[in-house]
Amino acid sequence: MISGGPGSGKTTLLSEFAKLGYTTAPEVARSIIQEQVQSGGRALPWADKEAYTRLMLQRSVESYLQYVNLPGPIFSDRGIPDTLAYARLIGLADEAAIVEACQKYRYAPLVFLAPPWREIYTNDDERKQDFAEAARTFIQMTAVYLECGYETIEVPKASPSARAEFVLRAVGY
Repeated sequence: MISGGPGSGKTTLLSEFAKLGYTTAPEVARSIIQEQVQSGGRALPWADKEAYTRLMLQRSVESYLQYVNLPGPIFSDRGIPDTLAYARLIGLADEAAIVEACQKYRYAPLVFLAPPWREIYTNDDERKQDFAEAARTFIQMTAVYLECGYETIEVPKASPSARAEFVLRAVGY
């Protein structure tokens, strides 16, 4: 699992794993945003945040089920606990279904967190948060993964290949 705040190089790191021949599970949140914008939907983090959260949970579980039985390792760009962190960031009142999913669908015990990195942070059509919000998101992600019983390790701020090498060494590859 590779997680962290927006704009911290997670997707670039996953691309590096793909180049090395590893299976990667893409981030569901970005694809949801793209689909909703394209279709004129409102399940967006800047429109209907609750609908966006429900869709993010549904797609995260679907992604988990799609990849869980494949031969590993599989590197995932975010996971189900990210939905819980987002729900808490927006103050969602009912998070019971998300907590249940976090308990039911478990990833490898070691989660890699990409820290906020101002030098590479940029906004785009799907990422509208400012850097301060990205930093708050990282703090919330860290707390949620620890609460869910995962061990977390921060990925160093380095080139994509150095980051991939760091992760691979940490998991014994």
